Amino acid sequence: MLITSRPESTPSSAHDRVYRGLRSRIMHGEIAPGQALTLRGIGKEFGVSMTPARESVRRLVAEGALTLSTSGRVSTPELSNERIEELAALRSLIEVELASRALPRAHMALIERLQTINNSVAETITRQDAVGYIRTNLEFHRTLYLRAQAPAMLAMAETVWLQLGPTMRALYGRLRRKEPPHYHRLIIAALRAGDEPGLRLAVRSDVTQGLKMLAG
Repeated sequence: MLITSRPESTPSSAHDRVYRGLRSRIMHGEIAPGQALTLRGIGKEFGVSMTPARESVRRLVAEGALTLSTSGRVSTPELSNERIEELAALRSLIEVELASRALPRAHMALIERLQTINNSVAETITRQDAVGYIRTNLEFHRTLYLRAQAPAMLAMAETVWLQLGPTMRALYGRLRRKEPPHYHRLIIAALRAGDEPGLRLAVRSDVTQGLKMLAG
């Protein structure tokens, strides 16, 4: 009988692990805007060779989560006001449509789940935990949008979140929020009432107001 051994970590799984780990850190604002990254540092952090680190960086550069200069410097993007406004407009277009599509499937269990997540958002604000705030805020939106059953559209929204992550960290660190986003309560109320115009307005306001303050 032929016995084959299975390696603990294939190059593909190592690449996926590094990619997912870096992607999460960038999306949730754990890495500041303009912060430089090195393949050696990434490899050391995740315990992998240079090849998975390089492939992960290449993939994230393609998604706009990292920038690669002509000199080979890898860093998180520092967004101009014009770029922030563009991404805010994209969030408004995509996420309003996702919310609208989710509304017919917004059962009470979903609404209660959103309320629980929003309570967690409030806790992160009390702790002044910017990264936790971004993570739970995006969880709130993703939980709603999953009900839209529009995976391609949700993937587009997540790509925008990914590009904005470091900038969002800078924004929330500056605002020093003291209470949960007002518009989350309006989103939940609109879902309870089956109010599509109210839901679209609340989502549009929620996803653009903070970014407009940053770009202003």
